[in-house]
Amino acid sequence: MAEDKTEKQVRRDTDSSGEKDLMKRDGHYFYANGKRKTSVARVRLYENGKGEIVVNNHPMNDYFFGELIASVKAPLKIANALKLFDVVALITGGGISSQADALRHGISKALLLYDPELRSDLKKAGFLTRDSRVKERKKPGLKRARRAPQWAKR
Repeated sequence: MAEDKTEKQVRRDTDSSGEKDLMKRDGHYFYANGKRKTSVARVRLYENGKGEIVVNNHPMNDYFFGELIASVKAPLKIANALKLFDVVALITGGGISSQADALRHGISKALLLYDPELRSDLKKAGFLTRDSRVKERKKPGLKRARRAPQWAKR
Protein backbone atom coordinates (compact mmCIF):
# COMPACT_ATOMS: atom_id res chain seq x y z
CA MET A 1 0.00 0.00 0.00
CA ALA A 2 2.80 2.44 0.79
CA GLU A 3 4.20 1.99 -2.73
CA ASP A 4 0.83 2.94 -4.25
CA LYS A 5 0.76 6.20 -2.31
CA THR A 6 4.25 7.14 -3.44
CA GLU A 7 3.34 6.50 -7.08
CA LYS A 8 0.26 8.71 -6.72
CA GLN A 9 2.38 11.38 -5.05
CA VAL A 10 4.87 11.23 -7.94
CA ARG A 11 2.04 11.57 -10.47
CA ARG A 12 0.65 14.58 -8.60
CA ASP A 13 4.04 16.34 -8.65
CA THR A 14 4.51 15.88 -12.39
CA ASP A 15 2.51 17.17 -15.32
CA SER A 16 1.28 15.11 -18.28
CA SER A 17 4.70 15.17 -19.99
CA GLY A 18 6.38 13.76 -16.89
CA GLU A 19 8.28 16.96 -16.01
CA LYS A 20 8.29 18.16 -12.41
CA ASP A 21 5.76 20.90 -11.79
CA LEU A 22 7.93 24.02 -11.68
CA MET A 23 5.31 26.19 -9.94
CA LYS A 24 5.76 24.17 -6.75
CA ARG A 25 8.87 25.53 -5.10
CA ASP A 26 9.99 26.21 -1.58
CA GLY A 27 11.27 29.51 -0.33
CA HIS A 28 10.25 33.12 0.03
CA TYR A 29 8.85 34.84 -3.04
CA PHE A 30 7.32 38.13 -4.15
CA TYR A 31 3.97 37.74 -5.93
CA ALA A 32 2.14 40.03 -8.36
CA ASN A 33 -0.37 39.89 -11.20
CA GLY A 34 0.38 41.49 -14.55
CA LYS A 35 -2.24 42.20 -17.20
CA ARG A 36 -2.46 43.22 -20.86
CA LYS A 37 -5.56 42.92 -23.08
CA THR A 38 -7.05 39.56 -22.03
CA SER A 39 -3.77 38.06 -20.73
CA VAL A 40 -3.19 37.61 -17.02
CA ALA A 41 0.23 36.65 -15.67
CA ARG A 42 0.58 35.37 -12.11
CA VAL A 43 4.24 36.00 -11.29
CA ARG A 44 6.44 34.78 -8.45
CA LEU A 45 9.95 36.14 -7.92
CA TYR A 46 12.02 33.73 -5.83
CA GLU A 47 14.96 35.21 -3.96
CA ASN A 48 18.47 33.76 -4.21
CA GLY A 49 17.85 32.41 -7.69
CA LYS A 50 20.06 31.85 -10.71
CA GLY A 51 18.15 34.04 -13.14
CA GLU A 52 15.92 31.30 -14.56
CA ILE A 53 12.55 32.35 -15.98
CA VAL A 54 9.87 29.65 -16.26
CA VAL A 55 6.56 30.32 -18.03
CA ASN A 56 3.73 27.77 -17.82
CA ASN A 57 6.25 25.04 -16.84
CA HIS A 58 8.47 25.78 -19.87
CA PRO A 59 11.78 27.65 -19.95
CA MET A 60 11.21 31.18 -21.23
CA ASN A 61 13.37 30.64 -24.32
CA ASP A 62 11.05 27.78 -25.40
CA TYR A 63 7.90 29.83 -24.75
CA PHE A 64 8.83 33.28 -26.12
CA PHE A 65 11.06 34.27 -29.04
CA GLY A 66 13.08 37.21 -30.36
CA GLU A 67 12.39 40.65 -28.98
CA LEU A 68 9.74 39.32 -26.57
CA ILE A 69 12.51 37.75 -24.45
CA ALA A 70 14.28 41.12 -24.12
CA SER A 71 10.94 42.76 -23.31
CA VAL A 72 10.29 40.30 -20.47
CA LYS A 73 13.80 40.71 -19.01
CA ALA A 74 13.76 44.54 -19.21
CA PRO A 75 12.43 45.22 -15.66
CA LEU A 76 15.02 42.87 -14.17
CA LYS A 77 17.74 44.61 -16.16
CA ILE A 78 16.63 48.03 -14.88
CA ALA A 79 16.72 46.70 -11.31
CA ASN A 80 20.14 45.03 -11.87
CA ALA A 81 18.52 41.78 -10.69
CA LEU A 82 18.93 39.44 -13.69
CA LYS A 83 20.82 36.84 -11.64
CA LEU A 84 19.16 37.67 -8.30
CA PHE A 85 15.73 36.08 -8.85
CA ASP A 86 14.14 33.01 -10.36
CA VAL A 87 10.86 33.96 -12.04
CA VAL A 88 8.01 31.48 -12.21
CA ALA A 89 4.84 32.56 -14.03
CA LEU A 90 1.49 31.14 -15.04
CA ILE A 91 -0.06 33.02 -17.94
CA THR A 92 -3.58 32.60 -19.31
CA GLY A 93 -5.47 34.24 -22.15
CA GLY A 94 -4.47 36.43 -25.06
CA GLY A 95 -1.78 35.97 -27.66
CA ILE A 96 1.96 35.52 -27.29
CA SER A 97 2.83 39.23 -27.47
CA SER A 98 0.09 40.15 -25.01
CA GLN A 99 1.33 37.44 -22.65
CA ALA A 100 4.88 38.81 -22.80
CA ASP A 101 3.62 42.29 -21.91
CA ALA A 102 1.53 40.86 -19.05
CA LEU A 103 4.58 39.02 -17.73
CA ARG A 104 6.70 42.19 -17.91
CA HIS A 105 3.98 44.07 -15.99
CA GLY A 106 3.82 41.33 -13.34
CA ILE A 107 7.60 41.20 -12.89
CA SER A 108 7.68 44.99 -12.50
CA LYS A 109 4.97 44.96 -9.82
CA ALA A 110 6.70 42.13 -7.94
CA LEU A 111 10.02 44.01 -8.04
CA LEU A 112 8.28 46.92 -6.30
CA LEU A 113 7.43 44.62 -3.40
CA TYR A 114 11.11 43.68 -3.21
CA ASP A 115 12.42 47.27 -3.39
CA PRO A 116 9.98 50.23 -3.45
CA GLU A 117 12.83 52.57 -4.46
CA LEU A 118 12.77 51.04 -7.97
CA ARG A 119 9.41 52.72 -8.58
CA SER A 120 10.76 55.84 -10.30
CA ASP A 121 12.98 53.87 -12.71
CA LEU A 122 10.26 51.36 -13.60
CA LYS A 123 7.66 54.13 -13.93
CA LYS A 124 9.95 56.11 -16.24
CA ALA A 125 10.35 53.04 -18.46
CA GLY A 126 6.54 52.62 -18.54
CA PHE A 127 6.49 49.13 -17.02
CA LEU A 128 4.07 49.90 -14.17
CA THR A 129 1.26 51.26 -16.33
CA ARG A 130 -1.35 48.65 -17.15
CA ASP A 131 -1.94 48.91 -20.91
CA SER A 132 -5.74 48.71 -20.88
CA ARG A 133 -6.34 48.81 -24.62
CA VAL A 134 -8.64 45.98 -25.66
CA LYS A 135 -10.40 45.10 -28.90
CA GLU A 136 -13.52 47.21 -29.46
CA ARG A 137 -16.80 45.31 -29.71
CA LYS A 138 -18.66 44.84 -32.98
CA LYS A 139 -21.67 47.17 -33.39
CA PRO A 140 -24.99 46.11 -34.94
CA GLY A 141 -25.32 46.98 -38.61
CA LEU A 142 -21.56 47.18 -39.09
CA LYS A 143 -19.16 44.55 -40.37
CA ARG A 144 -16.61 45.16 -37.60
CA ALA A 145 -16.38 47.65 -34.74
CA ARG A 146 -16.41 50.67 -37.07
CA ARG A 147 -16.35 49.26 -40.62
CA ALA A 148 -19.63 50.02 -42.38
CA PRO A 149 -20.92 48.00 -45.32
CA GLN A 150 -19.86 49.32 -48.73
CA TRP A 151 -22.23 52.01 -50.00
CA ALA A 152 -23.82 51.36 -53.38
CA LYS A 153 -25.42 54.18 -55.37
CA ARG A 154 -27.83 51.83 -57.20
